Amino acid sequence: MKYGSIFAFLLIAVCSAAAQGPKQNAPLAQTPPMGWNSWNHFRRNVTQADVRAAADELVSSGMRDAGYVYVNIDGSWQGERDANGVLHPNSKFPDMKGLADYIHSKGLKFGIYSGPGPLTCGGDVASLGHEQQDAAMFASWGADFLKYDLCSYGKVMLESAPNDMHKQNEMMRQAYEKMHQALLKTGRPILYSLCQYGRDYVWKWGAQAGGNMWRTTHDIADDYLSYSDIGFSQAGLSKYASPGHWNDPDMLEVGNGGMTADEYRQQMSLWSILAAPLIAGNDLTKMTDVTKSILMNREVIAVDQDPLGKQGDRVWAQGQLEFWSKPLKDGSIAVALFNRLKNPIRMTFHLSDIGWTGPVEARDLWKHEDVGTIQDAYSAAVPGRGVVMLLLKRP
Repeated sequence: MKYGSIFAFLLIAVCSAAAQGPKQNAPLAQTPPMGWNSWNHFRRNVTQADVRAAADELVSSGMRDAGYVYVNIDGSWQGERDANGVLHPNSKFPDMKGLADYIHSKGLKFGIYSGPGPLTCGGDVASLGHEQQDAAMFASWGADFLKYDLCSYGKVMLESAPNDMHKQNEMMRQAYEKMHQALLKTGRPILYSLCQYGRDYVWKWGAQAGGNMWRTTHDIADDYLSYSDIGFSQAGLSKYASPGHWNDPDMLEVGNGGMTADEYRQQMSLWSILAAPLIAGNDLTKMTDVTKSILMNREVIAVDQDPLGKQGDRVWAQGQLEFWSKPLKDGSIAVALFNRLKNPIRMTFHLSDIGWTGPVEARDLWKHEDVGTIQDAYSAAVPGRGVVMLLLKRP
């Protein structure tokens, strides 16, 4: 082969590799994903302008710099498929590629939504029979995140294998693996979020199906009973989480108005102990200072984002009082005293509960102050439906 031909061959190879973009096997979600999702506040009314405004606010509020980088459209973007099977966005999203470019220009990442069935939960067109076509389209837009919601595929499973739960679950796993393979073929690193509400113990197989995170529960609502039932049910799942693969108890409700500030602090604390994805779902353009202080508590976020990648777990519970802990990479331990009662109460935990002995230095992560040395036990007044969260370090 002559030198000119060799040069041309190498140039073609380099250009081809560049066109493919970053490889899907690049490490994703080494810490729990953080960002914003449109559903909790906007639901089916979301527009391209709303998403652009959310991206703007993530930057101007300081949330991006605190770690919230994903901007996720949770449905209601789909229009119709044309004769070639191409799924077009609806009139509310006239320029999806332009929207993704705008989000990327802000130093943020773009998230999209679909499902393995014929329709999404909201009745829009989903990806059944068009998995590779849709994955390629998402990649061409510049998607960095795909939430894949079971929705109508549950009916497909039921109709295909009535009275055979094992077969239904096998179909479900295959459907999620099919989109996983489609995403891999795009060559673009796209974080894969499985949303099938914890069916068939997804935490046991979600990673094998390519999931970087998987919903462990039904949908959360902006009220204390919904949040607390979901959050505290996560006890015992810690062994299934690790860097790149996270249990997802659904989104943060902080700032949506249905709970008190203490209740929102409790959710933020529990999600951080759980090493859960921190996906805000409020109207970022109307945040109060209190909402900002909760969502951007860097000390609490650091517990969630600790690079050791260990999910915390319940240590002790008596009635509506619970004590949870989470080990951190530097050898310290985050602990949280949760009061699920409506009234404030004094709670005490003992270092022996976490296998430690004193002396231990403690810092209150919500007061942002050192609280001194603990020798054997620590007592604190915990607000009704509130939390006291500490970072414990050996001197």
